[in-house]
Amino acid sequence: MRQRGFDKQVKMYAFLFILSSEPPIMKIRLAPQRDILQLPDPLISQIAAGEVVERPASVVKELLENALDAGATEITLRLLDGGKTLIEIADNGCGIHAAQLPLAVTRHATSKIRSLDELEHVESMGFRGEALASIASVSQMRLTSKTDVDAHASSIDNHAGAWQITATAGTVGTRIEVADVYFNTPARRKFLKTEATEFAHCSEVFTRMALANPHCTFKLFHQNKVSAHYPATDWKNRISDVLTNTLPEHCIWVNETSGEFNLTGMIFPADAARARADTQYAYVNQRYVRDKVVSHAIRASYADVLHHQRHPAYVLFLDVPASSVDVNVHPAKTEVRFRDSGAVHQLISHSLKKALAQTASGRVVSINPEQNPATAPSVSARTDLTVDKVLDVPQPPIPPSAHIAPTTFPSQQRTLPLAQNVRSYLDLLRAEPQPERFAPPAESVKNDVSSEHPLGFALAQIHGVYILAQNAQGAVLVDMHAAHERIVYERLKVALDTQSLAKQDLLIPLAFSANALELATLSEPEVSAVLNQIGLNLSTLGIGEIAIRSVPALIKQADAIALARAVLADIAQLGASHVLTEKRNELLGTLACHGAVRANRQLTLPEMNQLLRDMEATERANQCNHGRPTWIQLSMKELDALFMRGQ
Repeated sequence: MRQRGFDKQVKMYAFLFILSSEPPIMKIRLAPQRDILQLPDPLISQIAAGEVVERPASVVKELLENALDAGATEITLRLLDGGKTLIEIADNGCGIHAAQLPLAVTRHATSKIRSLDELEHVESMGFRGEALASIASVSQMRLTSKTDVDAHASSIDNHAGAWQITATAGTVGTRIEVADVYFNTPARRKFLKTEATEFAHCSEVFTRMALANPHCTFKLFHQNKVSAHYPATDWKNRISDVLTNTLPEHCIWVNETSGEFNLTGMIFPADAARARADTQYAYVNQRYVRDKVVSHAIRASYADVLHHQRHPAYVLFLDVPASSVDVNVHPAKTEVRFRDSGAVHQLISHSLKKALAQTASGRVVSINPEQNPATAPSVSARTDLTVDKVLDVPQPPIPPSAHIAPTTFPSQQRTLPLAQNVRSYLDLLRAEPQPERFAPPAESVKNDVSSEHPLGFALAQIHGVYILAQNAQGAVLVDMHAAHERIVYERLKVALDTQSLAKQDLLIPLAFSANALELATLSEPEVSAVLNQIGLNLSTLGIGEIAIRSVPALIKQADAIALARAVLADIAQLGASHVLTEKRNELLGTLACHGAVRANRQLTLPEMNQLLRDMEATERANQCNHGRPTWIQLSMKELDALFMRGQ
């Protein structure tokens, strides 16, 4: 008891001390006042190296880019201790004359550009003339090179503290040895990670370069052992060689052109998405980039087919005129700035959405890189869908039998207008369970298995949740709610895409305080037309205020001010607004979820088969709106393994 009372007293005194004590004063650091002096060149180089050489992987990147700029078709990279002890890159490029070796290691000396006009049309990987000088300032470097007109190779190194040139033997090309990175800056060397970590970063840079340059042979050695070898080939085979362990059985090849912009590459289907964002390679003019516009366009393409815990995987090459992109944004050259970001975003999102739309249930269409996917058949283009105020006007109920095909052959099926289809599905949900009308005879099932329907034909319903079907490969399990949800969702989207978005005028305009960027964006001449097209009417109101006079009728219940801010931010960053489309799709997804057939709803065989046929004709039917799979295939081999047949 005494101890408890003592503890209370201590806590009380401590509390009183805190209340009575003055708040701590923040220490202000002031730089000493000195005269302005010119920095020595070695210190300038070491400061610049901090932006260029972050770790051994940065050295590998800069040297590989120089080798590719030299026209090399064979590049060999050797590493010791993850690049911390030695980085050696040898290529068969054009080489450097002996007289120009001192300039090659001098800051701001380059053969890539000559004027500001050339800087605005950069087509080479390097152009600043900083890489070799920065690397040499924080390491011990030797550069050996020979051109096709030189009698012998020449070498320049700084191992003795000053640059020395010597004659040596060597073949046409360049070999650069970088030893002891950060040997003269021990503080920075302490920030390097373990050998395995640094090698992983170097290997990732090597992979990025190999993917973008299939014409070149790449070899990687670590600790004098071959780690990777990619012979020269085309870009499609190079992707297959590099991503051998991760490439899915069915990948989607993309080839789309819009004006002077061209997009090629490969994307993973949604069901082959990755748990980590470790297989994402985006290139602009063969330069690996991390760009917000490109990333947003890719994410938007996977919006309603990818589970929120998964990440898309892709290798995409965007070719644009050199004058349309600014690569002089950051010394690392991984950030770019597009002159027309809206056109880039539209090309990427349109191309990937079209490619993903080809993944209907039971099939994944790989678009041939040599064939424009625009010529591929589109399911939505073949679908005759109409809408008559689906969301607002009540219609008389239609019995379930009105849309259930009596047989399972596509030639005898018919597509109803969207309004009737949605209502009939809802009526099917509310109707009383019906007994199964018939079971197909054995001969019918045999014929069904050999038919061209990828999902086969239904056999039974499992606990009112799943449909068991039989196809040529084995058995198919279908989540009927998830599958039906996707069908209704896609039909709602197609129907609304054929209509312009209606506006809901506000009786009293809503005003909100706007920042300078929002006001500047709204003042652009083309922005008003974009806003009117999507049903949003904004105007300036006084100083620093924007008035909302109308909103899209479809999402009139949304927060108008937050919606307007999001749209303006979208337009400022991407050149167009995708916020309304995303919100519209969220609403349609909710409607589709509530309108889809529920669990424990007993379906007849014709109803189940009709659902399978609808899945085969619906775009993106491999996943529901939330990214969950709608069906799985169990092959005969997998079924035999479950029962140990043949073992």
